[in-house]
Amino acid sequence: MTRVFVVDDHAMVRAGVRAELGDSVDVVGEAPDVPTAVDGIRATRPDVVLLDVHLPGGGGRTVLETLRAELPEVKYLALSVSDAAEDVIAVIRAGARGYVTKTISGADLLDAVRRVADGDVVFSPRLAGFVLDAFSAAGPAPAAPAEEATDPGLDLLSAREREVMQLLARGYTYREIGSRLFISVKTVESHASNVLRKLQLSNRNELTRWAATNRLL
Repeated sequence: MTRVFVVDDHAMVRAGVRAELGDSVDVVGEAPDVPTAVDGIRATRPDVVLLDVHLPGGGGRTVLETLRAELPEVKYLALSVSDAAEDVIAVIRAGARGYVTKTISGADLLDAVRRVADGDVVFSPRLAGFVLDAFSAAGPAPAAPAEEATDPGLDLLSAREREVMQLLARGYTYREIGSRLFISVKTVESHASNVLRKLQLSNRNELTRWAATNRLL
């Protein structure tokens, strides 16, 4: 069972997160501020930390910067009311594996926690663009446009697989993709598996980078 530590300065939010996650994860601790969070994460060494961005004592970024090198196995998922680009980019640069807003449903939050624990990256859909833009600007120039791409795997994708690929790369959950395309979650999972296999990619993180490079987002 995934071990989770919850960091938020509002007790009602922490209680709500616990209730939404239920018995599907093991919540090993919680904290309302940076010092308590740092001590608690050190003591419990959870799989995933659900981390608010704005906290007393320095904010979620301070927690990340304090513990990232010390506890590299711990993964962080930002959970915040803020959808400001500067907040998203700051915590991702500091080492968070994803960022979702507090409008997320309980089922999708549980899915996000599990995916981060498995090494995936997760963003609320509209936030993925902030990260891609920031890292594209800081990194090398993008490759040729999609129509000039030479990756042989692209031609192997069906029209439906291309639709699923783009939504996956943009950070949509399986449930959200199914709703948009009017297909079941199981069918989405099947298409996602085919996409990764045909493109010879290992996970959604690699897919997002590949799609950005080929300007498919």
